[in-house]
Amino acid sequence: MSATTGPTAKERFDAAGRRVLSVCVAGGFTTLLDQSVLNTSIPALRETLHAGPADLQWIVAGYSLAFGLALIPGGRLGDVKGRKWFFVTGLALFTLVSLVSATATEPGVLIAARLLQGAGAGLVNSQMIGTLQDVFEGQLRARALGMYAVTGGLAFALGPPIGGAVLAAVGPEHGWRLTFLLNVPFGLATVVLAARHLPVPRPRARHTDLDPVGLLLVGALTLALMLPFVRPPGWTGWLAFAAAAVLLLGALAWWQQRYARTGGHPLIHPALTRSAPYALGTATAMAQFGSSLAASLVLTMFLQDGLGLSPMGAALVALPSAVAMGIASALAWRVVQRFGRRTVTAGMAGSALAMLASGLLAHGTPAAALPWLLALLQFLGGASIGLMGSTNQAYVLRHAPAEAAGVSGAILQMAQRIAAAVAVSALSGVYLRETAGGGGHRSAYLGTSLVCAAVAGLAVLASVLAGRATAREQGDGEPAALSRGRTPVR
Repeated sequence: MSATTGPTAKERFDAAGRRVLSVCVAGGFTTLLDQSVLNTSIPALRETLHAGPADLQWIVAGYSLAFGLALIPGGRLGDVKGRKWFFVTGLALFTLVSLVSATATEPGVLIAARLLQGAGAGLVNSQMIGTLQDVFEGQLRARALGMYAVTGGLAFALGPPIGGAVLAAVGPEHGWRLTFLLNVPFGLATVVLAARHLPVPRPRARHTDLDPVGLLLVGALTLALMLPFVRPPGWTGWLAFAAAAVLLLGALAWWQQRYARTGGHPLIHPALTRSAPYALGTATAMAQFGSSLAASLVLTMFLQDGLGLSPMGAALVALPSAVAMGIASALAWRVVQRFGRRTVTAGMAGSALAMLASGLLAHGTPAAALPWLLALLQFLGGASIGLMGSTNQAYVLRHAPAEAAGVSGAILQMAQRIAAAVAVSALSGVYLRETAGGGGHRSAYLGTSLVCAAVAGLAVLASVLAGRATAREQGDGEPAALSRGRTPVR
């Protein structure tokens, strides 16, 4: 597709395609906005519910834990049984439990509600990527997946400004509750639209077995990887969880091979385990998502607790990230046409540099000038993520066979959620412990920013390796074929 002539008739969404895309985008925006909106509300929520650091880690990271646990089972169910009603069920659960979150009067109730919300969000998001891969082909598929990824990025970036505006309008005590209630009208409207416009359930897998043992092993492995970061144990606990994760990973690999030899259809499609670009692209997404989410949460706490900004003031510092992400996402595919997969690497490098610069500036810049400089760096970081986020997702998922579309997207998202639980829990816990006495905010923010930048640097390395693996796999080394409408690799 030329950058000057615009899309041809075959490259435009028809009316039915636009409706499906709109439903998926709305569902993704509603469920992914929830967590980023909550980031701004953490100080207010902490005071209202008298929540301790462990409670806050469960409230923030527990959502990602349940989200991650629901993804692969949800993706498998959608592949085998059809996606429409799993989408509707997941979104309905997420929406109704939002009411419980909004009316919680103690941390335990909110933690339980967040776990249920995460499970509903994981179920619905595992159907979205599969639905887009079912409905669209070639360039339209790439554009649809890109729009879904952009929506997730914008939800992530717009959350703090929206949360700040709500808290400023109604006050902190009721404002954090209202942020949960915002989910209800959007969720209910999307449930109705999904029941009306999503395609009739049609299994894509050429089999009906769910591989229940594989599902149980994946669930146990997800818990072993995520749970210690949601509620950090002692050293013996860390060793126990690490040993359990290694054993479960080995058991999963053994079972998948055995199940395939006996004529079954393993949970993780062989094409995914053999594809180096899929694995490295997933690693890139994992490091990017974890570092970005943790950096955003710690920045929000630093702006309010360390610099004394109001929730609205903190939101305004974060707003340029959303603006830049929207602009860069709209231009990303034109950049891809010219530079190919290097767009992902360059965008990730820009994000790492923005995180590094934020920490260094916060350590020695006068308080009056610091919010302005951080807002500028948020703009640069948002532009970087806008260039690489949707592009990387489309490159990763083009290596998935049609019968594993749901599971392939679920594995990608689960990896991101594991990264989110690990990064958010670990770095927010470090920040809260370092500032528990009321001081040390700048040093704590510098330390967490350096860690986020280092993780983002690992994403740069993974992206470089993914580009080389793609070149070897395709022979001509031209990953930009994605932007010209080539059918994704089967």
